[in-house]
Amino acid sequence: MSIHELRDLLDQVADTREIVLRRPRTCAAYDAWSDARDETRIAYRRWAGAPAAESYAAYRAAQDREDAAQDSLAQTTARRG
Repeated sequence: MSIHELRDLLDQVADTREIVLRRPRTCAAYDAWSDARDETRIAYRRWAGAPAAESYAAYRAAQDREDAAQDSLAQTTARRG
């Protein structure tokens, strides 16, 4: 699949603003960040092992999700503090 085909496919997916967690615990914001961090690490290893535009784009997208989850976790923690 080319990067253009992947982008076209992803553009067709509606953004529902829902978070899907792999292993629910007590804090959804922490779970979202933890899952995103794991996905970023996997994507980084794939890109480092096989450098290509597609694997780099997947890594950057995962990093963006991790950053957003980290921001949400920080806001949640600040409200509790």
